[in-house]
Amino acid sequence: MVYCFLADGFEEIEALATVDILRRAKVDVKTVSVNGQKTVTGSHNIKVLADITAQDVNDYESDISGAVYPGGMPGAQTLSTGECTLPVEVAKYCVDNGILVGAICAAPIVLGRIGLLNNKKATCYPGFENELIGAFYTRDKVTVDKNIITGRGPGCSVDFALALVTYLKGESVAQDIRKSMQCDE
Repeated sequence: MVYCFLADGFEEIEALATVDILRRAKVDVKTVSVNGQKTVTGSHNIKVLADITAQDVNDYESDISGAVYPGGMPGAQTLSTGECTLPVEVAKYCVDNGILVGAICAAPIVLGRIGLLNNKKATCYPGFENELIGAFYTRDKVTVDKNIITGRGPGCSVDFALALVTYLKGESVAQDIRKSMQCDE
């Protein structure tokens, strides 16, 4: 199971394009609201009904294959320091156990603020570089460093999601999806 964490103020393109592409790849994905209710409002006032709430996540250690953190503000801030500690707990667990972690735009701050990017390559939305504590900032559209995949911003969402698919399902599956979506190479 890949958990995609949503906090009010999340970047809609980053979350929904990623979930859509992962599901096209037949990856089991659940969107997880961290605000205590299933309805989450994005940074452009688009309301989304999450699959589950953080309170519904029980024993993630038994079924997790990845965690995704979309950016957007104040969504990324909430994921890193909000009342709900599950996103940070899951990030630590994934990094410690070599499980996929994807964060895009402002969301790499979730990882950087708690030291999970030490000596790792990472990218983020311009202006958040100082929050990637200990990381080697690349400014690339997408940066892959072992099990940590980071993306620069909303316009990089398809490439970011396809990098996640490549990690989870292999390059050929990612290429098939790229072609079916008519993405230029």
